Amino acid sequence: MTQPSMTTNDTTALVLGATGGLGGELARTLKARGWEVRAMHRDAARHAGEDGLTWVQGDAMSAADVLAAAAGASVIVHAVNPPGYRDWDTLVLPMIDNTIAAAKAVGARIVLPANVYNFGPETFPLVAEDAPQRPLTRKGGVRVELERRLQVAATEGAKVLIVRAGDFFGPRAAGSWFGVGIVKAGKPVTAVGRPGRPGVGHQWAYLPDVAEAMAQLLERRDELEDFARFHLGGHWDADGERVGAAVDAAVRGAGGAPLRRKAFPWWLLVLAAPFVAMFRELKEMRYLWQQPLQLDNTRLVSFLGAEPHTPWDEAVRVTLTGLGCLGDGREGSAAARAGEVPPSVAA
Repeated sequence: MTQPSMTTNDTTALVLGATGGLGGELARTLKARGWEVRAMHRDAARHAGEDGLTWVQGDAMSAADVLAAAAGASVIVHAVNPPGYRDWDTLVLPMIDNTIAAAKAVGARIVLPANVYNFGPETFPLVAEDAPQRPLTRKGGVRVELERRLQVAATEGAKVLIVRAGDFFGPRAAGSWFGVGIVKAGKPVTAVGRPGRPGVGHQWAYLPDVAEAMAQLLERRDELEDFARFHLGGHWDADGERVGAAVDAAVRGAGGAPLRRKAFPWWLLVLAAPFVAMFRELKEMRYLWQQPLQLDNTRLVSFLGAEPHTPWDEAVRVTLTGLGCLGDGREGSAAARAGEVPPSVAA
């Protein structure tokens, strides 16, 4: 565990949420591109040396901890979320306030991985960065307020980069919708789940691609507005069947049998919701599986020239391997099966 330097470095990033799906992916991507990456954690000693990052002790709920960890950083990645959907009302906004205060103090740009909770059906099916944000859910309301505070901060000396994507999947995203609703992380695949209505499109985002896009944007951050927003196109599953077909192909390629499709048990969430907080929160997001919502990435492609994009079959195969779902289910890393928050859900 190392104390951060007080000297400003234009390629030093502080990552809050580095043990999560996207936070960890972006931290590793920046490190590989030559950045000095600090990862703040409440038990930094336990992660010392992990992924080649500099782990620093701290809690995102402590303004003093975030400020100390941000000393000398040019970027603060705010990829931290309350676990299991719990306590969003009391934790999400105080954490972003601490990040905003630190960014103003040290002159860093805040990077926020954003989701689609902010939007209601009147903006569907193709959603641009400036679409009205009228959420249907309590969590969506929290996310709208979070982004509003960032927009205000950008008029008060902070700089902000928001990158919005669809449902995450990747080799370490065990708690994503992919690892919970499509397959079961850590277990061999015997069937493919279908959370959405038959024929309804759904947008997915492969974490290594999201991290690569964010890294490319950060390397050109001097060209960005003080408050910059981009949408990722990711992987569009036009009829809800493409992701299942890719899982089936990966399993067959590893010597497995053809897979049956099965509907996601929404009825179980409805029955259990009064007793299980996580199920209540998941049930609230069902509307995102009942109607097509596609993020318009025109602005991102115009700025970068192209969006990083791993082909479906490769992305799904790497994800299944990382989650321990191919073979006997033991290939995946312990980190991949640690049960992080569903980041479609989360971020």
